[in-house]
Amino acid sequence: MADVVPLVDQHCHGVATADLDPREWLSEAKNARRHPFRSLLGLAVRRWCAPVLGIPALAPAEEYLWRRAELGWLEVSKQLLSSAGVRHWFVDTGYVPGPMTSPAGLAEIGGGTGHEVVRIEAVAEAVQKIAPSPEALLDKIGAALHVAPAIAFKSIVGYRYGLALPAAQPDRAEALRAAAAWLRVKDADLTDPVLLAWVVHEAARVGAERGLPLQFHTGFGDSDLRLSAVDPVLLTDFVRAAPCQVVLLHCYPFHRNAAYLAHVFDNVSVDLGLTIPFVGVRSAAVLAEVLEIAPFDSVLYSSDGSVLPELHYLGATLWRRAVNTLTDSWLAEEALTTADAERLALGILGGNAMRLHRLGQ
Repeated sequence: MADVVPLVDQHCHGVATADLDPREWLSEAKNARRHPFRSLLGLAVRRWCAPVLGIPALAPAEEYLWRRAELGWLEVSKQLLSSAGVRHWFVDTGYVPGPMTSPAGLAEIGGGTGHEVVRIEAVAEAVQKIAPSPEALLDKIGAALHVAPAIAFKSIVGYRYGLALPAAQPDRAEALRAAAAWLRVKDADLTDPVLLAWVVHEAARVGAERGLPLQFHTGFGDSDLRLSAVDPVLLTDFVRAAPCQVVLLHCYPFHRNAAYLAHVFDNVSVDLGLTIPFVGVRSAAVLAEVLEIAPFDSVLYSSDGSVLPELHYLGATLWRRAVNTLTDSWLAEEALTTADAERLALGILGGNAMRLHRLGQ
């Protein structure tokens, strides 16, 4: 069933529009010295991406790299992205480590439709460059969020401070003091905890008005974050009060904590995005741990593919494989009906995201 479901990739990034060494992008570690193909992600590339590019499954890494260089970035991207079977791409445009495809450019190569996920910290930082006063900064951030061409908002507050956000928005006087300090240092990243909290709450308010979910990076990521600060349960006070829908991205190794939040709060959804390509053949086991308690209607597919089209393709392939593995085993145990299995697959792989983001309405 999962093999033929059109996917909604509800969180990803563009692909690089230049030839590069994929070994530099197969790890979240910076300047990694360990061989990136000696991992479950590396095995997954050799097992599932190699046949798409016309070489045998599990061909040696050197042969894979040679074939990739022979085809060039555009042909590799066309073959892998078009094979993913994605109907809608939700593209976070806030991460641009080099020349990258836009949402429309990604869809042009891979088929389907591109939509933009707007990073709220990037909106605030763009406003900071032109705001003449603290009052104008706060007002213009809200106005910019109202008109941003977004399918969803996203926050990286976990990287900048952590996820222990207050239940209520800091009052305007506090926010103005923080804004004044930030304006004195032009072109600085937004890192002040008071102003970060104010911006996140403002995005939640605007998101509720516009019907846009607010995504959070949680769990696994590169070394810029502190893992203990990005456990999604730290968002409990925030999501209890949030007026908008909240999507927890990636989550590993806190995916069971994320599943708990989705279980107890109707406005929370969980997405294993970045986790699935990295855990490779173990993807069904990790998804099963989320489905132990998360309502089926709260689980969303994404690839978190970025830079390398292999990651977009592996997200699609491994999610389909995981859903098939679980539903087939549960059918064999007579734990659900065929109709139940179809409903679960259709929801997780696209239907839940379509409903949450009001596509097709």
